[in-house]
Amino acid sequence: MNVPEQTNRQAVITGIGILSPIGIGVDSFWKNLSEGQSGVHQCDLFPGYAAPDGVGGAVTEFTEESARKIYLKDQRKNIKAMCREIQLGVASAGLALQHSGVKLEAIDHERLGVEFGANLMLSSPDILAESCSDCCEEDSTVFQFSRWGQEGLAKMEPLWLLRYLPNMPACHISISSDARGPSNSLTLDDASGNAVLGEAMRILLRGHADVMITGATGTTLHPIKTLHLALWNDLARTPDAPEARCRPFDLERSGRVVGEGACTFILEDRLHAEKRGAKIWARLLGTGSSCVFNPSGVNGMRLALVNAMRAALRSCGMNPEGIGHINAHGLGTQQADIEEAKAILEVFGPVLGRRIPVTAPKSFMGNSGAGSGTLELAASLVGLSHGLIPQTLNYQTPDPNCPLNIVTAQPLETDNRIVLNINVSRAGQATAAIVEVYWVQKSGPVLNRETVDSVIWRSHGAVGNDFNANWAPR
Repeated sequence: MNVPEQTNRQAVITGIGILSPIGIGVDSFWKNLSEGQSGVHQCDLFPGYAAPDGVGGAVTEFTEESARKIYLKDQRKNIKAMCREIQLGVASAGLALQHSGVKLEAIDHERLGVEFGANLMLSSPDILAESCSDCCEEDSTVFQFSRWGQEGLAKMEPLWLLRYLPNMPACHISISSDARGPSNSLTLDDASGNAVLGEAMRILLRGHADVMITGATGTTLHPIKTLHLALWNDLARTPDAPEARCRPFDLERSGRVVGEGACTFILEDRLHAEKRGAKIWARLLGTGSSCVFNPSGVNGMRLALVNAMRAALRSCGMNPEGIGHINAHGLGTQQADIEEAKAILEVFGPVLGRRIPVTAPKSFMGNSGAGSGTLELAASLVGLSHGLIPQTLNYQTPDPNCPLNIVTAQPLETDNRIVLNINVSRAGQATAAIVEVYWVQKSGPVLNRETVDSVIWRSHGAVGNDFNANWAPR
C-alpha cells in the first residue's frame, strides 16, 4: 500500500450513528437526552431475561420489521445471519456513513477501514434446547458428549456460528461498504468503545487509511447475561419506578440496569475530510488503556482507570486542567462507583477532582456492555455541540464515598469542549479517550483549522461547578 506523504495528521469525527434506548439517530438521541427522558422501562421484547421486574434499556424502535425495511434495508438478505447485537452494530455504521456525507463511490476503498468492538455474543437457551435434549437419555438431564456429533449437531440451525461471532459486525460492515483497508474486531466488554477509537486513530495517524468506520455494539439485555448478573447480585431492584433505577454515584444506588445499543463514529484524516467539505464534529486527541487483574481473580478497577486516564493525557500532551468534563463509566453499583470516584480524585487531585463536572449517561440508557463506551461519548459530543454537558438522571443524594461534582437536574452550560470518556470492565480492563468538539450549533458555521487553532476554550461552569481551565489547541 502506498502511503501518501503527510505530516501532522489528525483524526477527526465526521459522522455519528446512534441506536440507543433514548432514540435512533443524533436528533432523537439529543432531544431525549436534553429533556431528561429516560430510556429505561419494563421491557417485553426479550421474554425470559432475569432483570428484576423486567426492567431494562431496549432500543424499542429497532424491530424485525424496521430493521428489514429501514435500518438494514440494503443488507436484508444477510439479516438471517445476524443476531440482534450484530444487527444493531451494522445499522449504526450505516447511519454514521449517512450522517458523515461520505460518498462511497468517490473514495479509495483500499483506504477505507473498519474497527469495531463487541461483547462475547451468546445465543438464548431455546436455540440450543432441542440439540441438547437429544443428547440426553429420556429419563436423565445428563448431557452425553458422545452423542453430539451424530444427534445434537444435526438439530443446530445452519447459521448458528455466524450469528454469534463477535467479529461479524466488522465483517458485515466491511462487505456492505466495500471497505478493503485495515479491519479489526476488539472484544473488551465495557472497555471496547474507547479501545477501537484508539486503534482506528493510530491507523489514520500512521497514514494507513483515510476513513475508518469505528464503533461498538453490545447488550446485557439477554437471558443468560442477566442470569449471570443476578447470580452476582449485581442488578438494581429499587426504587419501583423503572426510569429511576439507574442511579450512578447516588447514595441509594442498588446496582446496574441492563441495556442494549450501538454507536459508530466515522473517523477521518482531517485533510481528507476538509478536501471533501465535510462537517467536522470533533477531533480525537488521545486514548489510553490498562488492565489490572491479579491471579486470584480480583480486578483492580481503580488502578486500571488511573492508568488509562493518565495514558490518554500523556498521549496528547495534556494536563488534567485542560479537561472540560468527565464522561464517567457510572455503572450504578456500590463498589464500582466508589472505585471510579477514587480513580478520578487520584488523577485530578483532591481539589480539581471535586470540581470538574462529571456526567454518567448510563442513567438514561442502562449498561449495554461493549456498546456503552461509544454511546456515552456520543452523549458528550452532541451535548457539547450545543455548548452543554448532559445531565445525570436520578442523582439526588450525594454519596460521601463518591465526592464528585455530578451534573444533575439539567444540562450544564460550558465553553470548554474537551471531554474525557472513561470505561472499565468487570475483568479490570479500562480505557479512556479524550475528544475535542469543534462543531458548535449555536455559532453557525464549521470552525475551520485556522479558527480552531486560535481559540482558547475556557470552562467557567456555574454555581457548584467553578472549575476553571485554559486550553489552547495544538
